[in-house]
Amino acid sequence: MKYLLPLLLLASPALADPVTINRVEATPTGTTWRFDVTVTHPDTGWDHYADGWRVLDMEGNELGLRVLYHPHVDEQPFTRSLSGVTIPSGLTEVQIEARCSVDGWTTRKVVDLPGR
Repeated sequence: MKYLLPLLLLASPALADPVTINRVEATPTGTTWRFDVTVTHPDTGWDHYADGWRVLDMEGNELGLRVLYHPHVDEQPFTRSLSGVTIPSGLTEVQIEARCSVDGWTTRKVVDLPGR
């Protein structure tokens, strides 16, 4: 039995550092919103990189998705935008959730919507 625990630990997948959401800027643009999201992740190349973030309401329903199509090994942190996000009336805050290609959706950050 004393040898079982070390073997189980070796067999467990190791999770890398999650995507960090450094900054979010939410800007109303007419009837929709633009989100500029800055993230950091220890991208290693095509085998492991930050590959997306999304805007969620407070119940977890997806309002918009920004796919990141390639690794950013030498560009950390980096900012990408998503325009045309429709925010239902009455919402004063949303969540930004980030994903990496290995660990999936790992990080959420609540963001206040200015002027709401």
